[in-house]
Amino acid sequence: MTFVENFFCVLDDLTWGWSLIPLLVIFGAFITLMTGCVQFRYFKRMFAVLSPKNESADPNNVSARAALMLSVGGRVGGGNIAGVAVAITLGGPGAVFWMWAIAFIGMATSLVECSLAQLFKRKQPDGTFRGGPANTIIHGLGAQYKWLAVVYAVCLLAAFGLGFNAFQGNTVAGSVESSLGINRYITGVLLAIVTAAIVFGGIRRIARVSEVVVPLMAMIYILMAVVIILLNITEIPSVLASIFANAFGFEEAVSGGMGAAIAQGIRRGLFSNEAGLGSAPNVAAAADVRHPISQGITQSFSVFIDTLVICSCTAFVILLGNIYSPGANGIDGVVLTQQSLAYHLGDWTQYLLSLMILLFAFSSIIYNYYLGENAIAVMTQHPMATLALRIVIVAVVFLGAIAPGATAVFFFSDPMMGVLAVVNLVAIMMLLPTCLRILRDYQGQLSRGIQRPVLNPEMFSDLDIDATAWSEQSIRK
Repeated sequence: MTFVENFFCVLDDLTWGWSLIPLLVIFGAFITLMTGCVQFRYFKRMFAVLSPKNESADPNNVSARAALMLSVGGRVGGGNIAGVAVAITLGGPGAVFWMWAIAFIGMATSLVECSLAQLFKRKQPDGTFRGGPANTIIHGLGAQYKWLAVVYAVCLLAAFGLGFNAFQGNTVAGSVESSLGINRYITGVLLAIVTAAIVFGGIRRIARVSEVVVPLMAMIYILMAVVIILLNITEIPSVLASIFANAFGFEEAVSGGMGAAIAQGIRRGLFSNEAGLGSAPNVAAAADVRHPISQGITQSFSVFIDTLVICSCTAFVILLGNIYSPGANGIDGVVLTQQSLAYHLGDWTQYLLSLMILLFAFSSIIYNYYLGENAIAVMTQHPMATLALRIVIVAVVFLGAIAPGATAVFFFSDPMMGVLAVVNLVAIMMLLPTCLRILRDYQGQLSRGIQRPVLNPEMFSDLDIDATAWSEQSIRK
């Protein structure tokens, strides 16, 4: 067992330790330049996904908005509450600026990886769509790279389907036990029952639940932050000044100064918004849209919501209070956020924060399950495989909830996520010219006055596109 743990520790060092974060930053900056800063040029169009006009033509399919909410539900989690607090504790207020910076770069990366997932998606017998980096590798790079797709799928299943779901179950049970005194077994049973009811309903039910849960949890948390900002509106200029001064080394708040701010801001930002990690494209491919780029723009918006909105809410809640002390590491993580909320609004907020953690974790569980289902589909088409996965996921959520220290067994999650991120980055860089082709097609249609561009698969006959997944698009034009 020690040998296995050491192996995954080395794997973690090789990915997250020194290679992956620089790759994400460099590739993200390169993609931003190659696409002509597409995340800024199409920023206004991101909000169009909220319009009823963007509903799926087939009410049984997953709409662009439902895919957005499911994606946001997966991205938003502990990183937005505890991760931001850790970044500020270890990197100072300047970490917030670098978190914003990496989010803007990540918006371009997410647009490319999710557009490619849409382009190479496959229509299923029940009328839904399935895709993601594994499909992108197989149909974009060729069947000779099937082995790479399988490596990606195994890592996706291990990291998200199993490890992170156990962690989320443990997070919910621990929070409820701490704030409400409810036994972990009771929470575990209830969580398992609700999880089963949703995952056995398939992607349509998952998407519908996400459309309700995600806006609810996001709006409650944002509302609290807005109230705190308004109560301390006169302090905002000094907080912003502190963020920028610390970010560029004019003010050293923690040991390491500007270097610590950059390192913590980038690392926590990437962990939170998942841009380039290869998880969100699995959800993006399920959407019924007119053009791949339109879903890429939607998923770029998801990164904006996660980091520029929700992470910023946590940052202002902490920096506007008097709990955080620069250079002091006695309080960090979720405790710092919790105590900061209590300072502003009262002790009752600990119960509301427990509810928020529950909703964040629950939305992540259903998101992680769907990623696991996508991974299984790459490895086998056996009809019993999905059923077995659903049973295992429910069991993993329950076991994670009832065992306070058991999730330490899932030490493989971060290294596996590191490997799948490297595989995903290699694939999207190899297929970047293809994405630029469909981006030019999208831009060309807009320049001709077409407000809602439509993909014509015949124009890309040299690519391995599933024409049946786009056959109805021209009719809707």
